Amino acid sequence: MTDHRVDLFRWMALARASDERMALLYRQGGIRGGSVFLSKGQEAFSAAAVMQLRRWTGGVAGDVFAPLIRDTAGRLAFGETLLDGCRTYLGRAAGPMRGRDGNIHRGDVGIGLMPMISHLGSTLAPVCGMLMGWRQLGLLADRVGLVSLGDGAMNTGASHEGLNIAAVERLPLVVAVADNQLAYSTFSDRTYACRSLIDRATGYGFAAHTCDGTDADDCWRAFSAAMAAARAGRGPQMVLGTLLRLAGHGEHDDGSYVPAALRERFGDCVPLYEQRLLAQGVLDQAAVAALWDDVRAQVQAALDQALAEPEPDPAQHDWSAYAVRDLAERTP
Repeated sequence: MTDHRVDLFRWMALARASDERMALLYRQGGIRGGSVFLSKGQEAFSAAAVMQLRRWTGGVAGDVFAPLIRDTAGRLAFGETLLDGCRTYLGRAAGPMRGRDGNIHRGDVGIGLMPMISHLGSTLAPVCGMLMGWRQLGLLADRVGLVSLGDGAMNTGASHEGLNIAAVERLPLVVAVADNQLAYSTFSDRTYACRSLIDRATGYGFAAHTCDGTDADDCWRAFSAAMAAARAGRGPQMVLGTLLRLAGHGEHDDGSYVPAALRERFGDCVPLYEQRLLAQGVLDQAAVAALWDDVRAQVQAALDQALAEPEPDPAQHDWSAYAVRDLAERTP
């Protein structure tokens, strides 16, 4: 059986390779419909959480995952393809957004991957709704929902409402809170006054778990405990990962406002985990080199295919941007 640490590192590396290629494409002017938002520094936290979810297989529902903009690793680990990501960034007609929207709202409800909602915290409500619906139908079993939030999203009204109802209903919800020190360009000391965001877990009625978000094994430990508790019916769980966003808010933002002293406090989870796996003999240099070659080749192959595909042709679409007019035209 493959060591889960190798798989964990592979998802982290694949996310890093994909993000770096999309960032380069953005600088070359090749991105359609928005910026590129990098997961750099958050790959371990995202992948370690999602790898412990159960995918939907053979039409049978598994767990539910609601990602945010820095969840490239989690998206890939949950079943989103590199090709769909490339198609969306390039605005291709075959992509999940069909070239009609920006690149961050994509999802696939058919596999339990919820489309991201730009209003931060708003994905809590639909995930809670799915869990409650399954419970009312007697189909919940030991399924869980995973919702990604950041330190900024934790301060929204939508988050408060979602966290509150999850606790009141004792839903099997795991909330992954990435405290990456920045809500866009506002630092944590200006967005919350409590000692740590994990202190809010008790107030809402969540069980609390913490981890070093730069340490992939520590992330795995925390999410393993949280998932097991949620599946066992012990109510909602909150996992707080402390880390740093190692890029600007998006590629349109150079992040120059982040002081050097803050950057020096946090490492980069990808090379840190690579070095640990090498030191522990889990991988050798040849295996690491081959892994990086493979993930970069996968990204390039997906990009090449997407580049060869057509952009949407407005003349061939039968949808209308004007809902009222469209309704009137279709009403007998």
